[in-house]
Amino acid sequence: MANPRTVLTSAPSPPGCCPSSSSSSSVAFVPPSPSDGELLRSLHRLARDLSAAAAAETPAPFLRAALASITRRSKLLAAALDDLVACAAAGDLPRSASLCLREVLLVLQRFKALAADCAARSRMRLLLQSDEIEEEVRELHQDLATLLDLLPVAELGLAEDVVDLLALASRQCRRFAPAAGAEQALKARVLSLIQGIEREIVPERERLEEILEEVGINDAASCGDEIESLEREIGDRASERWTDAMIALVGLLRYAKCVLFSATPRPSDSKPDPEVEEEAEPPAPPPDFRCPITLDIMREPVVVASGQTYDRESIARWFDSGKSTCPKTGQVLNNLELVPNKALRNLIAKWCRENGVAVESSEASKSEPAQAVSANKAALEAARMTASFLVKKLSISFSPDAANRVVHEIRLLSKSGNDCRAFVGEAGAVPMLVPLLYSEDSGLQLNAVTALLNLSILEANKKRIMHAEGAVEAVTHIMSSGATWRAKENAAAAVLSLASVHTYRRRLGRNLSIVEKLVHLVRTGPTSTKKDALAALLSLAGERENVGKLVDAGVAQVALSAVSEEETAAAVLAALAKRGGAEAIVGIEGAVARLVAEMRRGTEWGRENATAALVLLCRRLGARAVTQVMAVPGVEWAIWELMGTGTERARRKAASLGRICRRWAAASAADGERGNGCPAGASVVPPAMMAS
Repeated sequence: MANPRTVLTSAPSPPGCCPSSSSSSSVAFVPPSPSDGELLRSLHRLARDLSAAAAAETPAPFLRAALASITRRSKLLAAALDDLVACAAAGDLPRSASLCLREVLLVLQRFKALAADCAARSRMRLLLQSDEIEEEVRELHQDLATLLDLLPVAELGLAEDVVDLLALASRQCRRFAPAAGAEQALKARVLSLIQGIEREIVPERERLEEILEEVGINDAASCGDEIESLEREIGDRASERWTDAMIALVGLLRYAKCVLFSATPRPSDSKPDPEVEEEAEPPAPPPDFRCPITLDIMREPVVVASGQTYDRESIARWFDSGKSTCPKTGQVLNNLELVPNKALRNLIAKWCRENGVAVESSEASKSEPAQAVSANKAALEAARMTASFLVKKLSISFSPDAANRVVHEIRLLSKSGNDCRAFVGEAGAVPMLVPLLYSEDSGLQLNAVTALLNLSILEANKKRIMHAEGAVEAVTHIMSSGATWRAKENAAAAVLSLASVHTYRRRLGRNLSIVEKLVHLVRTGPTSTKKDALAALLSLAGERENVGKLVDAGVAQVALSAVSEEETAAAVLAALAKRGGAEAIVGIEGAVARLVAEMRRGTEWGRENATAALVLLCRRLGARAVTQVMAVPGVEWAIWELMGTGTERARRKAASLGRICRRWAAASAADGERGNGCPAGASVVPPAMMAS
């Protein structure tokens, strides 16, 4: 039985007296209750809404009967409330009736919340939790029946037919008993299917199709949406009890999507408009989706103690540098705890899907569901079956449209974790994907290069790609002649991934065509493409024997031209300076001045790398570089500021640069004294920097 709510309020103070401080502090403010008229109008409106939408909102056919009962009871209540609203217009309700109807409003609100919750859940999770949901529906029916029995209809003066409606609603609520047999049988069949996959038994097509149809999954779109919903719920830990089964079901649904529905790629993923892509950058994300530190779209938004949201990697780097303040507000934080902002993460993921924007975490990093797959036998076997099926299907797909559908699924599977990448690679996908990089179909080309990028994250697949005939040349072709900027960007990212292996970094760096194409992308590409190309060049610059070819190809020039736009550019210059490229950098007009400007106004990482590059230039070239550094107005103050506000590495580099400048200033002063004059272009060094 639903008990009427009791509200604790303080007794009114006598006229002319103020309430005591103790009573005012111990009694919370309670907003005024709605009038009887407002109460009945709210009840009437809510009953009408439930009668129209409760059963229709749930996507699961097996729960519609239970939720349809809510619709029927709400229709009876809506009809009875038509007369009650008219009664309230004539005057206030009796107190007992008012209290009872307020409880009825609460029960209906719980009905509505339950219906909305069911509409938001994945179908498979609804099935797994169907007994719990039906029990909740039953309890709500019993609560409503009790309240309708308690309602003092005689005091309300209702018409006889209205009283009959309320009595009928009460009887129906009491008789409600969910028929759980069909749902439990369906649930048992689904769990049996999972157990079969664990034993490496391939599901029968007819049986799989029949089960999914009963669940309400009957096409590629609904199957894809179900996979996304399950992955989101697994990441949010929505149901600890059923997490293992949900992970297994993700693998099963991926297999079903390929086998049953011959899934068609989403337009945003596979059919970008080449003309639009060539002429413009991807759409700019809303300001709230950008990290306040890097201004890049957040991959893993987290909230700090001040209530501000940052990307986890950026704010972690901020804290690791020794700071304990909020970067945006300057507030000193009570703790450095990072709380995931799951709502914002879901909004960002949705925006990226709708706008065809690729985010690193969605294409090339492990998610929580992916990590959990390794411990789930059924999910692993389902992924293995899916990979084998897709590669076999690709081998007999002769039209671009058919191949595109298969490659799109390979792309999705290969971003789902290292186990899936291993299964796809072992099935022989790499040699089949390479020729597709030359396809004239922009969607197929994009899916193929992105699939290779995702596969390349696994070490074993790097070897498969580097040893596949023509693979490196095909990736180079995409960077120069790809149909879209996204394809070119993903090709550059693939080079970055492959270059993480020492021997492959050397081989790729010796390929002048690859270096030239990356340089061209930095010169002409949109921001995201430029960023990936610079990252690839940075990786190649990590090998000393590559630096000569990088310098000859103009890497120093393009990195300097991008140093104010992309923080990675300063890192590229530092890497070149460290391994033999210092002469080439200093030989570029204005190079040192640009690095000093980045040291002043860049991002934290940009300032850190610009300072490191300046230190390396001074150490490698001596007075020639130091003279140029000291000739930049205000450089000493920039060094001094960075020593106080930079990251730990930035402070070390700034201190090193300061020592170099002090020695130069001291030597110049000594030379000036011997020559009875000061050196031309000498700067004033702050007293603190002159201290030993």
